[in-house]
Formats: sequence, C-alpha cells, structure tokens
Amino acid sequence: MRWLGFGGGKNDSHAPDATGDASNSRDAPERGGNDASAESPARLPAVCPPPANSSEERRRETLDDITRFLLDNNLPISPFTLDTAHDIVTGANPVLAALVAAHVEDDQPVTVRWLEDVVQAQETENGAAQLHALILRLETTVDEFANTASVARTATTDYNSALEAHVGDLGAIDSGGGNVIQQLTTLARDMLSRTREVARELTRSERETRTLQKRLADARAEAEIDHLTGLPNRRAFEARYNEEYAATRDSGEPLCVAFCDIDEFKRINDNHGHEAGDRVLRTVAQSLATMSDEKCHVARHGGEEFVVLLRDKLIEEACAVIDEAREMIAARRLINRSTDVPFGRITLSAGVADVHAYRDAREALRAADDALLRAKDAGRNLVLKADPPDHPD
Repeated sequence: MRWLGFGGGKNDSHAPDATGDASNSRDAPERGGNDASAESPARLPAVCPPPANSSEERRRETLDDITRFLLDNNLPISPFTLDTAHDIVTGANPVLAALVAAHVEDDQPVTVRWLEDVVQAQETENGAAQLHALILRLETTVDEFANTASVARTATTDYNSALEAHVGDLGAIDSGGGNVIQQLTTLARDMLSRTREVARELTRSERETRTLQKRLADARAEAEIDHLTGLPNRRAFEARYNEEYAATRDSGEPLCVAFCDIDEFKRINDNHGHEAGDRVLRTVAQSLATMSDEKCHVARHGGEEFVVLLRDKLIEEACAVIDEAREMIAARRLINRSTDVPFGRITLSAGVADVHAYRDAREALRAADDALLRAKDAGRNLVLKADPPDHPD
C-alpha cells in the first residue's frame, strides 16, 4: 500500500520498471560471453533511464500510486475519484490522507460515498472557517466605523450648538448699515443648516450601522451552529474551550472535557440508511443538550462524536454526569419510523479528562480522546477517565 506511505518506492516488485531498461526485460540477450568484442550491426544509442528524482519519474510514480489506490479499493474511474486519489497519494490533502489511512487500518472499505462524505465535510469546515474570518473582519470594520460616526456626530452636535450661539450674537449686533454683519449672519446660518444635515446623516448612519452589527452577529452565530443537530459546532467549541481554559486557569476552578462517541454508528447507517442515521444523531444530540447550562457546554465535534465541557466539576463528578447521560441514552428504544424496524440499543462510549492536570489545553484533549478509544476497546457503552499525565506536576 505505497499510496498510504507504507513501504514501497520506485523499486516495488509488483510493477515492472517503466523506464524501458533492457536489463529488466525477460527478452534481453545474455550479457558477457566470448563474442563481446565481435562486430555487431549498427544500432541507435541506448536511451538511459531518467534519474530517480526526475520530474518524469515522479509523474510515473504518482500515476502508479493513483492507479493502485483506485484498484486496491475497487473504485470507479471518474473525475472525483481521480482528483481525490491524487490529493491522497501526493499528500496534497494530508488530513484526508490521514483519515483514509485510519479507515483502512480499521479494515473499513473506502467507498465513493464515504470519500464524498469526508470531502464534503472538509469543504464545509473550510468554508465555515473562511466565513468566520470574513465575519470577524467585517465586524471589526463596522465597529470602527460606528465609533467614528458616533464621535463625528457628537462633534457636529457640539459645533451646531456653538454656531447657533454665534448666529444669535451676530443678530444682536447693531452696526448701523449692518451690511457686513448681515452677510456674516447669512453665511453662518447657511453653515448651520448644512451641519444640521450632516448630523442627521450621521444619526442615520449610526442606526444603519447598528442594524448591520446585529446582522453580522446573527451570521456569526449561524456559522457556529451544526445545522443537523442544532448544537454548537466544532469551531464554536474551540472558541469556548480556549475562553474557559484561560478563565479557569486564572480562577483555579476545575475544568473537565469529555469526548462522547455513538457506538457502532456505521452499523446504523449500513442497516437503516444515512437519513435514519441523521435522525439518531439528532436524538442523541437532544439528549446530551439537556445537560447544557452556563457551566456545561455541549457541541458536535464531527461525525458521530460529541464533546462536553464541564466547568466547576472535579473529574469524578464530570464522569458521573457523562455516565448518567450514557445510561439515559442506552435506556431509550428507538425505532426507524420509515420502516418500523428497531434501531437496536443505542449506546455511547466516552473519555473524560481533567483539563488542568495536563501541560496545556491540547494535551488534555488528546488525553480525553485516548480515554474514549480505550472505552471502545474495552467493549463500548462505557465512560473512562483519562490516564494521568506522564510528567510531574
């Protein structure tokens, strides 16, 4: 499986050398012998194979790896599979390559449908990231404009008041003919009229800016929601996790994180279809969401995996909360309403980590994920506490 980066190379024994070197041909004449110096018919100079690091050789290897990937996984030849295979075997998409490698290591088939789901999820995540960044930039710009407009309106209002006072003073002056004073008064009144119009425009701009700020806030909230389950998505969780980590580190409050994964979810999709699987995801999400409050944050982390952030809970308390949710979900008996066929028992496995027991926030997430994998290996439908860190406090 060279396309997964395991062994192989340009000297793989399963494929003949594509350079055309006569020494590798089964029909090549035997070398050596007593007639080595004998005259032979004139022939074209031999073409030396390109060096191993040449661009042609690399292209050949890439084509070989793409072909092998498609054949090994019994995938059809199409623009989608060719493009996806290229990204996998060349490492152009390292995340996708890692997902495929893990899928194969788990003895799971790499199908077109599975690849489509993974690629679509990646594109959705990338699109959400770009949208989130754009919204943040827009919010910053709008906030700056709102501040500028507010300052300008205040200054204009103050200027209007001062100008009105000056106009009144000019009108009170008796200068005989009054021609110059009259001209100054007219000019001042004209300036006052114009500044009043500017003030009205600035007030209107402020109202429009507040409306735009609200719409941007709504758009950002929309970008942080998982639309299948209605829970916050992974991006929203990451932001909340970083905030809670910093706050509890400073305050000394406990903070725990738990990864929860639906057991044998692939069986549900295979036996009942993806639409039914989506309904199961929504049901589990609703059950987990009942835990949510100002100190408990539940999000969909991706696929059939959820993440729970528990503030002001010691590790034993956090495990008890997650285990209670596991028992509640396992007690339900769900039926596929499209076919009236029971789904069977739906269970969760989970891993829980004490966040501040580890060097940093990322290490705590890895510890919780490792505990989840141990729960799966131990038979599923289980909540396990993460191993303590392998370094002194």
